[in-house]
Amino acid sequence: MSKVMLVTGSSGLIGSEVVSAFKTEFDVIYGIDNNMRAVFFGKPGDTRWNQKRLEADHSNFRHIELDIRDREGVLKTIEKLGPSLIVHTAAQPSHDLAATIPFDDFETNAVGTLNLLEATRRYCPSAVFVHMSTNKVYGDAPNNIRLIECPTRWDYDDPEYRDGINEGFTIDQSKHSLFGASKVASDIMVQEYGRYFGIRTCCLRGGCLTGPFHSGVELHGFLSYLIKCNLEGKLYRVYGYKAKQVRDNIHSHDVAAFIRAFYTRPRIAEVYNIGGGRDNSISMVEAFGKIESISSKKMVYEYVDKNREGDHICYISDLGKMKRHYPEWRITKSLDDIFGEIYESWKERRNG
Repeated sequence: MSKVMLVTGSSGLIGSEVVSAFKTEFDVIYGIDNNMRAVFFGKPGDTRWNQKRLEADHSNFRHIELDIRDREGVLKTIEKLGPSLIVHTAAQPSHDLAATIPFDDFETNAVGTLNLLEATRRYCPSAVFVHMSTNKVYGDAPNNIRLIECPTRWDYDDPEYRDGINEGFTIDQSKHSLFGASKVASDIMVQEYGRYFGIRTCCLRGGCLTGPFHSGVELHGFLSYLIKCNLEGKLYRVYGYKAKQVRDNIHSHDVAAFIRAFYTRPRIAEVYNIGGGRDNSISMVEAFGKIESISSKKMVYEYVDKNREGDHICYISDLGKMKRHYPEWRITKSLDDIFGEIYESWKERRNG
């Protein structure tokens, strides 16, 4: 009997990285994607190029054109395939855009996830189910942490958060954006299917997930889009916080490596904050300087003196729980690696 894996959002950043990472471990890897990123973000968000790359590079990859909101389609697909690992990365990923498309956002993020979970419970309950959640489930509550303003960044001024935010941080009584709220719904549902039905699930609450296969746009994928703007001499807008807001960045390769670790020794209803940690944290101002040093091009940017609704001033993921549960896993891609790879990828796509 064939060993089968299913990846949703397979043409996206994390989905495509997961397909490549597991290519020798499964007889067939099926990818569900319908290029909704192009619908959400227009032509710059199109991921067909990545789908074609996967089909060309991996002989055991099979693309399935399917919208995860199609309940019957999802149920029939999972019943037919019977995967032993499901990695769910498909989503409407922008908290700004969600306010203009609330039904599409909730139906994709919450209802789409429910469709997949119920199909798993009915047809392959022994499968491992990995869900790409987001740190936006914490809403803007991280902004209540005492902060200190440094010359080029904001940082935590509370020793409790020296290593970042852990999984026990509150997700309640804060402004999430509609995107954050729909992702809370899916996150809690993934946990509930684990606890209630005993399915081996985990939620990966991502910080800034990035890498060379990202179709970064202004409304999602800040680092990829920032580097693209620098390469093309295009205006980049920074929203609030004196351009000192901080994010921790993790390469898609390291995300896929953790998913492998979890699949090897799965647990029930786990939650992990997955990001680059303090070592891979960077502010907007610092990011401008880093890409300028690589490209030798001045960053063209405009400062808008109003932050995005529900946006984090400083967010760093505490990776302690991940490392305790899976001590063999570690961050292997530094900020220098990440910037260099994204820059070279955009150059190649621009010239190709």
